[in-house]
Amino acid sequence: MSRIWTIYLSGEIHSDWRERITDGVKAAGLPVELNGPNTVHADSDDCAVAIFGPEPDKFWHDHKSARLNAMRTRTLIQEADIVVVRFGEKYKQWNAAFDAGFAAAMDTPYITLHPTEHDHALKEVNAAAAATARTPEQVVQALAYIINGKMPG
Repeated sequence: MSRIWTIYLSGEIHSDWRERITDGVKAAGLPVELNGPNTVHADSDDCAVAIFGPEPDKFWHDHKSARLNAMRTRTLIQEADIVVVRFGEKYKQWNAAFDAGFAAAMDTPYITLHPTEHDHALKEVNAAAAATARTPEQVVQALAYIINGKMPG
């Protein structure tokens, strides 16, 4: 039986990078299961109040939802073979940096994905990463090599 690799896609939710990786691994026929956080921003922000009821204090509103999201994230990173952490151009992704640190603490290899402009700010995160990619397509090529030993081209 062929091994199915579990890849956790962490980070920014405002661009199509996840879809590009999904399409790329399908096109390459890679035996992977992709998962990640809830990427519907409003659902992620409001999950706890939707489940447990209204919270008038915004701090606790956010805190309760963050705790539910953290259970999902921690569990999926612990089960992952590889984590891909995307730092986008527009927003500060503190959660992505936390996910990279958690993956490093769990000794789960991770690949950072970000533009060169973020190199200095992410120097410690990149130093602990197994690889740094600039495009989702490079991530797919790296996965193809890791899984099948296949060179790009």
